[in-house]
Amino acid sequence: MAAPALARCVARPGMLPFGQTWGRAARRPPGPPPAQRRAFSNNRVLVELDESAGVATMKFKSPPVNSLSLDFLTEFCISLEKLENDRACRGVILTSAVPKIFSSGLDITEMCGKSTEHYAEFWRAVQEMWLRLYSSNMVTVAAVNGSSPAGGCLIALTCDYRIMAENPKFSIGLNEAQLGIVAPFWFKDTFVNVVGHRVAERSLQLGSLHSAPEAHRIGLVDELVPEEKLKDRAMAVMQQWLALPDHARQLTKTMMRKAVLDRLVAHREEDVQNFISFISKESIQKSLRMYMEMLKKKKS
Repeated sequence: MAAPALARCVARPGMLPFGQTWGRAARRPPGPPPAQRRAFSNNRVLVELDESAGVATMKFKSPPVNSLSLDFLTEFCISLEKLENDRACRGVILTSAVPKIFSSGLDITEMCGKSTEHYAEFWRAVQEMWLRLYSSNMVTVAAVNGSSPAGGCLIALTCDYRIMAENPKFSIGLNEAQLGIVAPFWFKDTFVNVVGHRVAERSLQLGSLHSAPEAHRIGLVDELVPEEKLKDRAMAVMQQWLALPDHARQLTKTMMRKAVLDRLVAHREEDVQNFISFISKESIQKSLRMYMEMLKKKKS
């Protein structure tokens, strides 16, 4: 399934980490686009583009918890690529269509009891998602309307701005250590760039999940708003960012993120092999099986 689809999701000229066109100026012509709304939907991602505003909304709709499966990651990349290629789109808001959850993170079933070939394909898809989103020319705003552990937190961290619903029951963080998994260096680099080294070090070692108020206090999210106002606030923030000339914003974003992006690009295959070696260990597989059993018991 995913191999042909993901192959279509390879980098094209102009994508920052792959085409090596760092510092590329805005590609969209001046002047407002015509007022129009367009929508397209895959099985797991719903996209609506408001051409009059130049803003798309990507809603994750992969119940029960929007886990980042190979299928989901493939659809995410394809949807993002469509928006990057659309001259009417200057920004994208990421949010969830599933109540109380933004994304639960990487799909554990993709990492347990599979072949090394599957692990490699899955991890390349995770890399692709991050590389595309972190290097996007568009303004990216995460409207976090539910809990967001692990890979879900990574998606939010990768965006330019994060707004979270003001609900103390929602949590967010890179909690991989709780599962006996080590967050990869590019997860760590993204986290450090947002919250600083000491906060990231402590949080990663403890596998911390932060409540919404705590996430705001440490700078993991930029602001909290009541859940019913999250959509409107995300659009208001988006308009603030889009008020700047695209080329100036894009060049600044490239300057700030280039070193982190370059590091994964230079070590991408090594990172895949490290993941395969780590996830294939019997001790890690045992931890994952125990975690899956715990989830099954909770459901029952």
